[in-house]
Amino acid sequence: MSQETRHKKIILLIKEKGYLTIDELSAHFNVTPQTIRRDINALANEDKIRRHHGGASIDSSTTNVSYSTRQILQLSAKEAIAKSIADEIPNHASLFINIGTTTETVAKALLNHTGLQVITNNLNVASILRDKDDFTVIIAGGTVRSRDGGVIGEATLDFINQFRVDYGIIGISGVDPIDGSLLDYDYQEVRVAQSIINNSRTVFLAADNAKFGRNAVVRLGSITQVDRLFTDKKPPEPIKKLLKENEVTLTLCLPLH
Repeated sequence: MSQETRHKKIILLIKEKGYLTIDELSAHFNVTPQTIRRDINALANEDKIRRHHGGASIDSSTTNVSYSTRQILQLSAKEAIAKSIADEIPNHASLFINIGTTTETVAKALLNHTGLQVITNNLNVASILRDKDDFTVIIAGGTVRSRDGGVIGEATLDFINQFRVDYGIIGISGVDPIDGSLLDYDYQEVRVAQSIINNSRTVFLAADNAKFGRNAVVRLGSITQVDRLFTDKKPPEPIKKLLKENEVTLTLCLPLH
């Protein structure tokens, strides 16, 4: 098989699956992992796929990759971000945690805290925190999304608006690398995230480096609305400029392994 043919087939496979590892592609094409890495690098440089540690995906502006795939994408970066955020949350604080695999990782990092009150529209976050006897975990009402346990809808909005908390911890699907727009796929999810921003005294945005330049169709707001950005690599220069101009604190979180 020629390299050109293999490249075309790699793109088709990743479009079908959403995400594939280097090992999976290597086995499928019966070539070495080094060959697949070169293929992925070449296709990523042509903006045909998105390169990740250990694999590759293809972005869509209208459909997110599957929940199970998002759980493993950028995992070491998510864990580093989660630890950094947890280190900034004092015991006995109140906080919102929204939908997303990154915020679920933050929830795990908070398990050593005491006396937290957590309001969430994420069933997975509630499940992670539910066994902590000294935590108060409040789950928002609304419509449950079967694909990822997110709770959305008008009832969710009404519920979130009843609270005013110390910290709002939000994840996001994408960040425009030029103007800093926060982007997501679900209009109803975006409305809930906006309410979390509006009802939090301090807003923490958890976004690994792969989120910068990732397309999504719905605009949540601007990166200038958050108080601190937690990420694992330096963001693009226009973003760094926006952060500085709007006094948003940038926290770089080194991967734990």
